[in-house]
Amino acid sequence: MACSHLCFAFMTLMVTFCNAQGLHSATTLQSQHANSTHRKLLQQASCRAEEISISQTQIPGTGIPKYAVEIVNTCTSDCAPSQIHVHCGQFASAEVIPKSIFTRIADDDCLVIGGETLKSNDVISFTYFNTFKFPISFKSAHFC
Repeated sequence: MACSHLCFAFMTLMVTFCNAQGLHSATTLQSQHANSTHRKLLQQASCRAEEISISQTQIPGTGIPKYAVEIVNTCTSDCAPSQIHVHCGQFASAEVIPKSIFTRIADDDCLVIGGETLKSNDVISFTYFNTFKFPISFKSAHFC
């Protein structure tokens, strides 16, 4: 089979036959599919809010409670989100968090990594100290 495309997708099909005695025989058929759009359908066009994962856990210890926060971009698109804002209430920490990582810019509005792009599978993590855990959840972002 001649094909003028550079991208090929192969598909293998297993066909099983039963004869009168109930015995099985198998035949493997292999076909060549020359549609270059096949792989493009598997990639996601852009990221969505659901793909910004935020988790928070309390770290055991004495004194002021300590919390660990992780923000992860689970999107596989080449178009990474930027200007990620999260709900954060009146967020405050007894220990300074670098503004390049996490900054409260207004009531219930914190900016992640100074608005920079959070690439696929990148993890932003930090800890904070406070007498109670702040609810941190996705608010908004710029998606390509």
